[in-house]
Amino acid sequence: MGDKVFTYDTTLRDGSQAEGVNFSLEDKIRIAQKLDDFGIDYIEGGWPYANPKDNLFFQKIKKVAFNHSKIVAFGSTRRPGKKVQEDKQVEALVKAEVPVITIFGKSWDLHVTEALRTTLEENLSMVYETVEYLKRHVEEVIFDAEHFFDGFKANREYALEVLKSALEGGADWIVLCDTNGGSLPHEIYEITSEVRKRFPDAKIGIHAHNDSETAVANSIMAVLAGARQVHGTINGIGERTGNANLCSIIPNLQLKMGFQVVEEENLRKLTELARFVAELSNMPLPRNMPYVGESAFAHKGGVHASAVMKKTITYEHIDPEIVGNRRKITVSDLAGKSNLIYKLREFGISVDENSPEVLKLVEKVKELEKEGYHFEAAEASLELLCKRHFGLVKDYFDFDAYRVLIAKRKDDDQPVSEATVRLSVEGVEEHTASLGNGPISALDRALRKALEEFYPNLKEMQLIDYKVRIINESAGTSAKVRVLVESTDGRRKWGTVGVSENVIEASWIALRDAILYKLMKDEEETL
Repeated sequence: MGDKVFTYDTTLRDGSQAEGVNFSLEDKIRIAQKLDDFGIDYIEGGWPYANPKDNLFFQKIKKVAFNHSKIVAFGSTRRPGKKVQEDKQVEALVKAEVPVITIFGKSWDLHVTEALRTTLEENLSMVYETVEYLKRHVEEVIFDAEHFFDGFKANREYALEVLKSALEGGADWIVLCDTNGGSLPHEIYEITSEVRKRFPDAKIGIHAHNDSETAVANSIMAVLAGARQVHGTINGIGERTGNANLCSIIPNLQLKMGFQVVEEENLRKLTELARFVAELSNMPLPRNMPYVGESAFAHKGGVHASAVMKKTITYEHIDPEIVGNRRKITVSDLAGKSNLIYKLREFGISVDENSPEVLKLVEKVKELEKEGYHFEAAEASLELLCKRHFGLVKDYFDFDAYRVLIAKRKDDDQPVSEATVRLSVEGVEEHTASLGNGPISALDRALRKALEEFYPNLKEMQLIDYKVRIINESAGTSAKVRVLVESTDGRRKWGTVGVSENVIEASWIALRDAILYKLMKDEEETL
């Protein structure tokens, strides 16, 4: 492997600014854990001063153990005319108690005079003083030179003076930002090379936006010019047209250019990570997205399929398994088999790869995917499906019926939801009812109420998130819905999924799987 290139993920901050994205607090924590598991070096959690959710995130994240990633708080230089120690947003960065702080400062003279309404000299002081102050409180300070490339083109010497101020203040990294996303690859390379020459000992990063559809190419060119930290988001989500897509940058740098980015085994988790973030962000992953899209390695009938089955490199630039994706050959029963075998091993299921039962399971998964199931953010449902197929999940209860009632009277502020559930455990019948703040809440409570007498460990469990997505929008009110449920018992978190034309039935499937998964995993731990 060649030089190390450090990855800096800003999905939780820049990515959350994408239109239509609204991460819950639990979403942000789960994504951070997934990024750490993948091997991202820096995870930007948000702006502590900007909103209450980000404040809560930094409070909660302190209790989460990370194996690799450093959590980063994001903020700005001090305000013009203010002492740095008196600036509340700077103080909020310190109070976040993270090992790394990133601040952005203006490097385009137009922004200094027109947006900040201050002098060029004051802006240099703002950069130096804020970096120097923060460096006294944290291990690492990263300086984002906002609008650097536009600033360099407009006033080369001033843009470089801003970088100099940050370095003199003690910045560990200077990051060159193409904030408007208007620069092209050759410009990025030339300007980054100039920065490298001016500051040969500085550690340089790149932060690119995708307004010209060149964010990935721009990031790669910056690395070729000497940058060793790359900012981006998973799936390229972000404000306007998005940020540089780490799901393309990472494999390009590692597989095509020989840089050391993540552990080779972790690269196999790339597709899983991309689809996980797509599900939680409620932003469908484009099928044709390079490396991680469902169609990235799909081959239809004819010349392509025939050639790939003989020698894969004829129409595939890499082996899809390297990034955790799978080859799809629509005329072959083997589509997806290798990927499923990999998951079976993860679940501790040892089988013969050529077993007819494996092929049947592949077909079953494919059929469910056609119906609208996606298991990337619902691995608990996938694990249950696989273990049920091989007879490894016992019947914890026999379901008979459920009923959900919603009533609203004229004088009521809110409708009342009530659910009843009938089931039996080892011949003992239970018929319970429960109220909830909605039909799904009532159904969840009734189901657990019926089972807690037999399985007291279910009292540890709670539903922490619930998402609904329309699958076939053109079907109108007859459209299928996919329900994703997140659950926790304080020790682990897991996701389950259900699909149906009826939102209650889809929710029931996901809720049922959530409980079965908890019971199964607790039993496995005692064996």
